[in-house]
Amino acid sequence: MNPYKITVALLSAAVLAGCSYDKNTVQDITAPSITGANVKFFNFAVNAPSLNFYANDAKVTAVSSTSCSPPPATPNPLCTTTGAESTTGTAVGGAANGGLYNILPAGSVSIAGKITATADNGLSVATTTATLETGKYYSFFTSGVYDATTKKVESFVIEDAFPAAIDFTVAYVRFVNTISNSSPMTLYGKNTTTNTAEAAIGGAVAYKAGGAFVAIPAGTYDLATRVAGSATNTITRTAVGFVAGRAYTIGARGSIGGTGTAVPSLDNTANR
Repeated sequence: MNPYKITVALLSAAVLAGCSYDKNTVQDITAPSITGANVKFFNFAVNAPSLNFYANDAKVTAVSSTSCSPPPATPNPLCTTTGAESTTGTAVGGAANGGLYNILPAGSVSIAGKITATADNGLSVATTTATLETGKYYSFFTSGVYDATTKKVESFVIEDAFPAAIDFTVAYVRFVNTISNSSPMTLYGKNTTTNTAEAAIGGAVAYKAGGAFVAIPAGTYDLATRVAGSATNTITRTAVGFVAGRAYTIGARGSIGGTGTAVPSLDNTANR
């Protein structure tokens, strides 16, 4: 046999083998994983303006406008001038981004709430610096009462420390206090699904603090807060549903003795 033909045959076989391997190799097309700390944003300060939230001056929450039309429709002129972002922002009593977590860089982070309205647009009314850890969960709250003269409001960050092992047969609830003129309060709940006796959900929580997540039977609850030594309810809310396997934050906001928009109330937001 011609040695040249043997060599060509061997080379051809090698090429074909190589092509076969490449064709059947599974390609990794996954995107790079995004790491950092997970943060929710709440605008709970009485009379605060609507806000967008920033981390180290980078905007991390905003509300889109519906005024811009996709091609081939004729666009609204605002789309090419002021942009498609709405001036609505996150209003008082709201959670930014529909209550979802944002991923922020780990380390020391300056978190700010800035006015979204045309007047004073971009003015920072609340700033808090927090040390965030990769993989952990946190919540940022504006709190207290907005000062319309100084255009400032208080704020704080707390860790959302979920239980290490989740029991999917119960719900988890914690209480956060954003009312500046309140005494430390304890959250109580009565399970109206099972009609069991009212019981405390955690201990007393002072202003700018949050309790631990407490496991409770799933069901519908009537909630109330009381200060130590008092049998009188400070704030109430009825018919709040808690689903097994989920974690919730009950946030007290408003002003004790307040009227109108300052009436104290209990917010319910699912954390996970």
